[in-house]
Amino acid sequence: MKIIHHSTSKPVTGSVQQKVGAEELQDRIRERAFELYEQRGCQDGHELDDWLQAEAETIREEVASAA
Repeated sequence: MKIIHHSTSKPVTGSVQQKVGAEELQDRIRERAFELYEQRGCQDGHELDDWLQAEAETIREEVASAA
């Protein structure tokens, strides 16, 4: 019988960094979407539009800063 040991001390920095990066990106999108909501005078009913615009702006900024 072959026994396989899995090490729990193995670094998982790549996936952790990706998760943290994704969380930071989502936070920035959320903040921008809220700014758009406030600019609209806090009118309800445009949540998806605000989110999509914030997402597009934030991703564009990410791409531009990476170039």
